[in-house]
Amino acid sequence: MALRHAVLAALLDGEYSGYQLTKIFDIGVSNFWYAAPQQLYAELTKLEADGLVTGREVVQRGRPNKRVFRVTQAGLAELATFAEAPARPLVLRDDLAVKVHAVDLLDAGPVIEQLHERARQEEAKLEIFERILAGLRGDLDEETFLREGDPVGPYLSCQAGCWLARETRDWCLRTARTLEARARAHIEKETS
Repeated sequence: MALRHAVLAALLDGEYSGYQLTKIFDIGVSNFWYAAPQQLYAELTKLEADGLVTGREVVQRGRPNKRVFRVTQAGLAELATFAEAPARPLVLRDDLAVKVHAVDLLDAGPVIEQLHERARQEEAKLEIFERILAGLRGDLDEETFLREGDPVGPYLSCQAGCWLARETRDWCLRTARTLEARARAHIEKETS
């Protein structure tokens, strides 16, 4: 998947400025794609040059004008082609997992601290995702929303974000507890 597909998918709900798009990526898209603001602005320029989005100037009073973008028919066709292509397996690149992998030869203290910090970060993400899900559902319970509600795509991808945040938080806490218990056992063994 290229950044272009994530941007096109994020623009499906309407017309957004680059700034609004960065906020959408921070909250709603961050569970499956990270992009820095400068990457998003550059990608919008490319997408517009390729005819996959169209932009227009919005005049604002007391503020600088802004440019908003929406997906074109060519952009929808690009997304359709992308959706038909086989999905690649999930690839995880996590520096904290590398540190845990090497912890037997490291001072576990900093790794344990980082595990607790990551658990706090994942808990905060989980709270955001759960608020998004509740907002999308409105007055519907989840079962009814999944059967009848719209938009279901962002809801389902946000569910994946919840699952990943919850599992990552739990793994961090279990791993930190394991390393803490091993450190205590090692100290007890040395002092006895």
